[in-house]
Amino acid sequence: MPIRVRLEEQMKARGVSLTELSERVGLTLANLSILKTGKAKAVRFSTLEAICEVLQCQPGDLLVFEDE
Repeated sequence: MPIRVRLEEQMKARGVSLTELSERVGLTLANLSILKTGKAKAVRFSTLEAICEVLQCQPGDLLVFEDE
C-alpha cells in the first residue's frame, strides 16, 4: 500500500503507549492496533484529529505516501 501509517513511530517519540492513546482518544485497543499496523482501509477525520491532538502532531506526521 503506498500510504504508510507512522502511528507507532509518533507514539514512541512521545512516550505514549497504545493503551494510553486508546483511553485519551476514545478508541478501542483493537481499532488503534489495526491503524497502527497499517491494516486499516480508512480513517475518519475525527479520529485523525483526536490522535493529532493527543500526540501534538500534524496529519502528515502520521500518514506518508510512498511511491511503489
